[in-house]
Amino acid sequence: MRIKEVFEKNEVELIPSIFANAGPAGVITRPTFDYLESVFLDTVKENINELDGIFLMLHGASEVEEIGSGDHHILKEIRKIVGPYLPIAVVCDPHGNLCKEYVESIQILRSYRESPHTDADETMVKVAQMLCDLLNNRQNIHSVYRKLPLILGGEQSVSTDEPVQSINRYMDELEKDERIKSASWHVGYIRHDSDVAGCGIVVVPEKESDLLYANQVADELARYVWDKRNEFHYTGLTMKPEEALKTALEFEEKPVFITDSGDNVTSGAGGWNTYILRQVLQEKNHDKSFLFATICDPNAFDVLKNKKIGEEVHIQLGYNVDDLSSPVQLDVNVRSKGNLMGFMMHDHHTVFGQTINVKIKDLPIVIMVASTNWAVCEKHQFISAGINWDEYDIIVVKEGYIFPELKEKGKLSIMSLTQGATLQDTSQLPFKRIMRPMYPIDEI
Repeated sequence: MRIKEVFEKNEVELIPSIFANAGPAGVITRPTFDYLESVFLDTVKENINELDGIFLMLHGASEVEEIGSGDHHILKEIRKIVGPYLPIAVVCDPHGNLCKEYVESIQILRSYRESPHTDADETMVKVAQMLCDLLNNRQNIHSVYRKLPLILGGEQSVSTDEPVQSINRYMDELEKDERIKSASWHVGYIRHDSDVAGCGIVVVPEKESDLLYANQVADELARYVWDKRNEFHYTGLTMKPEEALKTALEFEEKPVFITDSGDNVTSGAGGWNTYILRQVLQEKNHDKSFLFATICDPNAFDVLKNKKIGEEVHIQLGYNVDDLSSPVQLDVNVRSKGNLMGFMMHDHHTVFGQTINVKIKDLPIVIMVASTNWAVCEKHQFISAGINWDEYDIIVVKEGYIFPELKEKGKLSIMSLTQGATLQDTSQLPFKRIMRPMYPIDEI
């Protein structure tokens, strides 16, 4: 729906295929991917004689059993059907992995600028208009790619901070050049040990005659980002878990947000770690109230789902996948129930899961026990979940960098450098397949 008006204004008829959305998680099973891809391909085949172009919204960080990048596979299979010249435009997340073959098989590829992705809708509209312009003035163009020997996490590349602010301004200036349709810097996704992991540059020429110039601009943009490699850093206040909790407890104003960065569900973690909860349970001498938003545990959720509001129940909370998600025995009171709704570019009216909110007996600790791993990072989500965030001194969320509404609400925000599936220390990640040398893993 975000792009519908653009195409209607340009008198372009849309032929829909499939929309599939989910929170970041583990590897996609092959049968699931095969079904999704088959719908794309069947739609193309059935309408091949009517198609003038293709618009795709692909994140870029999918990983599929036996295949690798699902995004790359979908595009490769579509190209087998339509050939190399049919205009294809892709709008994507900057936290996706690219490669030369993928990028240069696309006429237009543009990523969001902002992280968190506050400009997602704006970018979708912009790319839709680029495609319409290309359809009205067909050119033999393709996107230009440069790979950088640089690997970063999203928490080191927040766009409200340097050097990303400067990089974005630089790309904005590049796009004012009438020879350049768009310019993008892709942070990449560090949670896949893959040969396509790492940062990348994409530049799209306006016309075929601008291709040589686009290559020159891609080199200049790649050099500009590379020269800033030593400036990337964690944004905001970051602390080891012990210091993070101590600082939150000593802070006099409310609320304080703590992000459990090692269990960041927006980056693919399970959201089931009980580490910070166990930290808090060991702290006896304080008068702070806590909200955990959320802890994912489908088993505990099932125990609670048929309980009535106000009912007391004993639960084992913790999915017990590893030591970090070790279970905790709790006597709780069911306080409220609600839905986990979409945030940012996700449909705010779509339910992505459920939560049952429980208070630990005799302790000022409320836990949102979630049916699935889904981020809670906007006020409307707390309301839909049955939570009043004003009641709490300290709110623990399963994120890395703090999201805009939480940052505005919080009197203090701390990224706790916890262990987990989304470990922030890149040097500790056991990469085997990435391009080497790669900064900052290697000295370059």
